[in-house]
Amino acid sequence: MEKDEVLKILAENLRAERARKKYSQDKLAELAGINQKSLYRIENLKMNPTIVTIANLAIALNVKLDTLLPLN
Repeated sequence: MEKDEVLKILAENLRAERARKKYSQDKLAELAGINQKSLYRIENLKMNPTIVTIANLAIALNVKLDTLLPLN
């Protein structure tokens, strides 16, 4: 799987989970310990997040990593 495809799936899954929880970007960013601009950039494919950032987002959303990332 190409890097761009992984980032696109991550962005889609992140937006979907954020919507399910009814979190704004500000709220999720605060819970994950990142700034809102970084979250915006991740969701809009303008930033390649670290695995630590992805893990923090998963924790903030109370989901497993494989909910956000295509791990299979």
